[in-house]
Amino acid sequence: MLQEFYVNVTRKSEFPLSAEQATQVIQDFSDWSVHRPGSKDVVSAIELHQRYQISFWDAMVVQSARQSGCGILWSEDLSDGENYEGVKVINPFKPGNEILQVQQV
Repeated sequence: MLQEFYVNVTRKSEFPLSAEQATQVIQDFSDWSVHRPGSKDVVSAIELHQRYQISFWDAMVVQSARQSGCGILWSEDLSDGENYEGVKVINPFKPGNEILQVQQV
């Protein structure tokens, strides 16, 4: 996920960060807990992939969010507002969602 973050904040963002700024943010993220998927997570992701017709890789992200207890998944790739078994997707780049960012912090 950190690689996705890096690409998005340095290339896709309306106000991109420099490589140095993005690196610092990623280093700061290293203090957070990390979910390392196991074989049961892969099976659950396959089930999510089939049930919701999302890519397998997106399903892995959703499964990791579920296992980590995340109620909100910030993603531009999945459908904004969709709820995947307790994980709600919010697109941080969708106009109007910036207010949600402030409210959720």
